[in-house]
Amino acid sequence: MIKTFNNRFIFFNLIIISCAIIGLVKPIYPQFSGSDSSFHPYHVNYWATGGIIIGGITAELIGLPWISNKSPISTAELQNLDRQDISSIDRWALNFNPAYMGYFANLSTQLQAVFVLLPVLTMLDHNIRQDWLDVLMMYLQTQIITNNVYLFSPFGPTFQNRFRPVVYYDALGNSGVRTIGTDRSSLYSGHVAASAAASFFAAKVYCDYHPELGCNKYLIYGAAAIPPLIMGYVRLRALAHFPTDILVGLGVGASCGILIPEFHRIQDRNISLGVFSSPEATGLAITWNTNFLN
Repeated sequence: MIKTFNNRFIFFNLIIISCAIIGLVKPIYPQFSGSDSSFHPYHVNYWATGGIIIGGITAELIGLPWISNKSPISTAELQNLDRQDISSIDRWALNFNPAYMGYFANLSTQLQAVFVLLPVLTMLDHNIRQDWLDVLMMYLQTQIITNNVYLFSPFGPTFQNRFRPVVYYDALGNSGVRTIGTDRSSLYSGHVAASAAASFFAAKVYCDYHPELGCNKYLIYGAAAIPPLIMGYVRLRALAHFPTDILVGLGVGASCGILIPEFHRIQDRNISLGVFSSPEATGLAITWNTNFLN
């Protein structure tokens, strides 16, 4: 399972690198449109955004082994488990039929492939379609940053070793499905975070191109919560996460999906967002040059 996940991860990142190269080429070979719109809400620096994307992929390659190579769960740890230690809201994840966990695990993988493509729907809008490369670059940056928050934030699986719900199902015995190292990565749900980043990004972009929506935009944001909630339920049934893990993933993904486009919408060029890496740490960097003394 880990090998399959790594193969998908590498394939997805190759696609991102290819798209980033296309984005970096755009300033050299500009596109001309006879029906260009005068309204362009975003200001995308292709070199900076492409650098963030490539730097983020590098950081992911560094961080991925940290969560995929966790130590297996010992028999002693299994014997010391107590369902009563789980909060009442999270105990919901301990009342499913484990016979269906494989089905829902496969379903979550299939749904994720669909949900991460939700921003493609924004291309049905003529004005957004004119800025397709700006939107593409922002979306790649959004997913890369979402992945890095998952890997390197203190409430992600790199620093948290919360057991997945499947570990608490004694009916499964001491089978490998309860003892693999990745079963220490319940907090938080990366599937939900990626789905939320995609759906809320699509909602944010559409609303920014249509300011005439007014308060109706909140209906669109409400609809954007549906895909990650569906993903959350499927991941619950796969015995992969507790409800609070789902909520954290939803919050992280939605925040990234909204804030990354917002950074590009702000015309103050003194604000920048990026990824940093050093021998001591790897993470996100937000820089604000106030120019108060100028």
